[in-house]
Amino acid sequence: MTEEMRLLASVFFTILLAEMGDKTQLATMLFSADGRVGRWSVFLAASLALVTATAIGVVGGAWVARYVPPQTLQAVAGIGFVLIGAWTLWAARGA
Repeated sequence: MTEEMRLLASVFFTILLAEMGDKTQLATMLFSADGRVGRWSVFLAASLALVTATAIGVVGGAWVARYVPPQTLQAVAGIGFVLIGAWTLWAARGA
């Protein structure tokens, strides 16, 4: 498997796992369950929304990468995820 294919698989599975059970998937399920809108319409609209959000992420990431080293971006993202996880655990403590 080439390096490009490994990266493609890594991105695919990382994003797939991150999206499973999140609010985007739950909202899509609710729209699909509504019955007033066809499932293919929901699929198309949700797919276009995810493609648009991904395009914004790619363009934004490329722009930021011109000014900030990748290692700094990884560190900031990692710290952000840890802080969000800590906040979620702290918030669940009071629930």
